[in-house]
Amino acid sequence: MLLCSRLQLIAACALVLAGGASALPRAIQVGTYVWTGEDPHFGGFSGFDLDADGLGFVTISDSAAIYAGRLSRDEMGVVTGVASGDPIVPPSHHGTPVAHPMDDAEGLAIRPDGTLFVSYETHNRIAEYRDGGKTWVKEFWPTVFRLLPLNKGIEALAIAGDGALYALPEAFGRIGDPIPVFRLRDGALKTPFTLRRDGGWQPVGADFGPDGRLYVLERDFWPFIGFMSRARRITLAGDTVSADEILFETSAGVHDNLEGIAVWQDESGAIRLTMISDDNFLPVQRTEIVDYRIVE
Repeated sequence: MLLCSRLQLIAACALVLAGGASALPRAIQVGTYVWTGEDPHFGGFSGFDLDADGLGFVTISDSAAIYAGRLSRDEMGVVTGVASGDPIVPPSHHGTPVAHPMDDAEGLAIRPDGTLFVSYETHNRIAEYRDGGKTWVKEFWPTVFRLLPLNKGIEALAIAGDGALYALPEAFGRIGDPIPVFRLRDGALKTPFTLRRDGGWQPVGADFGPDGRLYVLERDFWPFIGFMSRARRITLAGDTVSADEILFETSAGVHDNLEGIAVWQDESGAIRLTMISDDNFLPVQRTEIVDYRIVE
């Protein structure tokens, strides 16, 4: 940690001298809360959504179980507790609860009217639900999704202010290829833009913030050491990326396997990133709820 701090200080000084202080990471950690549960569906959380106040939440597990509840926060905005109801396992188009191998849920996005979208891996598709996930509406099976690698499908969903649904795959094409960003609008799927791919970083979560910008949570993994996490902020000008900023980047093992992200604005007006980790249903991992605050 001492070496890391020295390197960060050297880098900061270099940026200041070069007139590039504004390029420093702008997200600082607020706190981490470890959430535990006894229900057999508990764990494996990959998708996450928050109300505008940063308290009410919905999250979805790799088992497709949907948990809704409320966070408790202290005066500094640090999560101090989680209260949730019984999980909901959404139905398939047959009307029966979605089950293996169709239940590998990853991304979650909710429109203001409560319409809920879930992306599934293995059998890559996006499902639409109402009533908090209790009512199946329809599913989207775009042909391009057939090209997604096994277990590397649509990991991230985000809904823009105009209601369009954006979907990011964990991997696509050849190693190093840009990340395609799919947009589903009025039943039509397009790829309006791509994002730069850096090394082993892969998108695992996304959300549009109250500022209208797209925030992307990415993950890398070092065997025997742990997961690395980072967040990017994407500013769009129409269908063109006008800015792509890295807000924070951790070393391996700082957080667990962060996969879901929700972006909101606190009472001070600061943009907050709240993330949840997927413990892969393993006892050696944890379900963490992690908060960062953006300092401009």
